[in-house]
Amino acid sequence: MQITIQDIEQIALTAQLELTAEEKERQLEKFNKLFQDVEVLAQVDTSEIEPLAHVQSIKNVLREDLLQESLSQEKVLQNAPDQEEGMFKVPKII
Repeated sequence: MQITIQDIEQIALTAQLELTAEEKERQLEKFNKLFQDVEVLAQVDTSEIEPLAHVQSIKNVLREDLLQESLSQEKVLQNAPDQEEGMFKVPKII
């Protein structure tokens, strides 16, 4: 896939960038090089490679959820500097 200066201009317009003619040429070269590299990767035979969800075989080990008694609302709020209607009251930020 090859892109043109017009494509670069459209991308710049969408991104609200002002590019000089030199910058457009440089970006054109970079994009076309990138697309060439992607085309090379697309030609690699991956038919015998098993699909992966993640490159490493690490799995997230989670603990079993256990139902247990929690603190009462009064106990939780006893050290709160300020509370209102059974909830923590915090300073307004915005």
